[in-house]
Amino acid sequence: MVQALSSGNDLPLVRRLEAVGFRAWPAASVVYDGSWQVRLTGGHPSKRLNCIVPLDPSDHRDMGMRIDKARKRFDDYGRRLVIRETPLAPAALIEHLDQTGWWPFETVDVLTVDLTELELPDTLDYLPSHDIGRFADASLAIDGEDPALKPALAEILSSIRPTSGFFIKESPQAGPVATALCVQDNDLAGIMSFAVAERLRRTGIGTEILTAALRWARISGARSAWLQVVSDNVPALGLYRRFGFRKAYEYRYWRQEG
Repeated sequence: MVQALSSGNDLPLVRRLEAVGFRAWPAASVVYDGSWQVRLTGGHPSKRLNCIVPLDPSDHRDMGMRIDKARKRFDDYGRRLVIRETPLAPAALIEHLDQTGWWPFETVDVLTVDLTELELPDTLDYLPSHDIGRFADASLAIDGEDPALKPALAEILSSIRPTSGFFIKESPQAGPVATALCVQDNDLAGIMSFAVAERLRRTGIGTEILTAALRWARISGARSAWLQVVSDNVPALGLYRRFGFRKAYEYRYWRQEG
């Protein structure tokens, strides 16, 4: 039996980070079923943009009926139904999923760092761009994703309401080699779309561009930074720990067998 994520986390912090995370990576369609947020984006397959996120540990009434209702919405979008379990999800819902053929297929760590105590250089090696199209091209190229996703990705990036900085490192020979999106939401800065070309990892490029993004965030008034990383991405976790990031909580994605 799969156990629900621990409810011993700092739930007010979880709620705040979830809220800024929704604003930093906005779905095209967001509806609520009670406290369950149903997020869908027809043009982009990102799991964060296409999932149910339960946000109240006590809201587990009529679970089967509500899941079936959401499944119809996902079918209309051509998406497979995915549920994102954070420490805010009801334990009864997780037990129901476990007993009805669902399974957790990915775990993600949410990390935070205090920017006021972080040693960062006083200068910016990279200035943020505001060219959404250029950033979308670079991000898709580095991740090896279909260039046809550019319009959908550009729409997502354009929908971000908090102040955003798009950091891109390019090589005259190789083109884009690293990206980072920093979304500053009051005193919190989120690091999104951080990627380094595979052939250039462990060369210091990731450290350079992440340093620039965090320094820009602090100059802009952020006091803490957060990011999300798949829990088995050991190289990335090592880099983030060197910057002082520590785990705040984790979440899991669930889908049904078949």
